[in-house]
Amino acid sequence: MGAKADIVRTTEEAARQDAPPLLVLERVEEFLDASGLGTGPVHAQRIGGGQSNVTFRIKRHGADVVLRRGPRPPLPPSTHDMLREAHIQSLLAPLGIPVPKILAVCADPNVLGVPFYIMKFVDGDVVTDTVPAHVDAPQQRRATSEAAADMLVKLHSVDAGSGPIAGIGRPDGYLKRQVARFAGLWEMGASRDLPQVAALAQWLEANRPDTQRTAVIHGDYRLGNLMFNRTGPARVRAVLDWEMATLGDPLADLGYLTATYAQAGTRPTLLELTPVTALPGYLDRAEMAARYNARFGLDLTALPWYQVLALWKAAIFSEAIYTRWKQGERADNESFGAALEAGVPQLLETAAAHAARLP
Repeated sequence: MGAKADIVRTTEEAARQDAPPLLVLERVEEFLDASGLGTGPVHAQRIGGGQSNVTFRIKRHGADVVLRRGPRPPLPPSTHDMLREAHIQSLLAPLGIPVPKILAVCADPNVLGVPFYIMKFVDGDVVTDTVPAHVDAPQQRRATSEAAADMLVKLHSVDAGSGPIAGIGRPDGYLKRQVARFAGLWEMGASRDLPQVAALAQWLEANRPDTQRTAVIHGDYRLGNLMFNRTGPARVRAVLDWEMATLGDPLADLGYLTATYAQAGTRPTLLELTPVTALPGYLDRAEMAARYNARFGLDLTALPWYQVLALWKAAIFSEAIYTRWKQGERADNESFGAALEAGVPQLLETAAAHAARLP
């Protein structure tokens, strides 16, 4: 048997590997042919820095697309649902939310081992550890933050109570289910004993706020999941990564955005994937929350609770990644897996610090 490669050309090459590849190009070619997406040989390159689902840019004559799939099996139940993710984006597009156009969906796990979908490639900038030159002036740094807050307002202003979008989730009891679900995921994915997980779960349940309104929520809303125009003023061109989207409490998105938003003077966590926002010119967390709430006028007293929820959940899914890495299933990202040994406890410590801020 051979070493593990993410991309292979043929089924025969895939069979010789110790672990299944993420892409078998001849199978991708067959699927694209059947879907009428271009002709000729396929060229693939992994893109994005996500630690959950995986994306590849696929080029062939007449097609420049992105293939998105889950990680290698086995997968936890009700996670990495590519069919649902594609469906939600198809529903949001006509409602004015900028999402990549869905071109084809493959429900057959026999093609690549898991379901996947194909979307149109969107050319743009994702702001992470460097600032694109055209949005690096102080006023454009501020505008980048404002655009992120304003896009969240736009998403949360979608009418979640009518049309097909009303069927993507059950908003009643959302917060209670989140705590219960992720507590269960910890039991499934943990490889060590971290008592703070259970302590924070008890705290979250004991202090759970009342939901003030219902909205379509993204579930992983951060600057790293926004694509900005490559030229001109800061403007969001596409919102990416809809795996966690549902109907629920919109302050869960605001809590996640602010809890994972890099800010000068605070100890960073592994979830601060866009560290440049700690530089001068960008809005800080309080300013982001205030700009968002200028539209809705919600009571933000309990925002620390939602920030605790965000970091506690992040610690739980990060621990699952850590477990897979220790078992040799995540060798594609050695440095991130190793960093989780200390990174997960640090997420829990930061969550506890937010808990101490709740009035």
